[in-house]
Amino acid sequence: MVGYRRHVFVCLNERDPSDPRGCCKQRGSEQIFKALKEGAAKAGLKGDTRINRAGCLDHCELGPSVVVYPEAVWYHVPSVQDALDIVQEHLVGGKVVERLLMEKIA
Repeated sequence: MVGYRRHVFVCLNERDPSDPRGCCKQRGSEQIFKALKEGAAKAGLKGDTRINRAGCLDHCELGPSVVVYPEAVWYHVPSVQDALDIVQEHLVGGKVVERLLMEKIA
């Protein structure tokens, strides 16, 4: 099979600190990215799941933003522990982490 079963994108966009929307990088997305990448490797997901850096995912005020495909599940991931929960529950277990789902904004 070509490709990955799941593809995870982590916003690492950086905006000027004066931008009212803020940015995921200033909210710790670099640590979230590292936790997802290391967690996936430790869980034996190499070749199955790809963790990638992404530019702006356009949900700056809700970040750090993470999206998992092919399910198109959008997460707000405020901590490294939350990232590790996504690895175990979603990437390994196949269950969406409901408490981290991104709320729609008007």
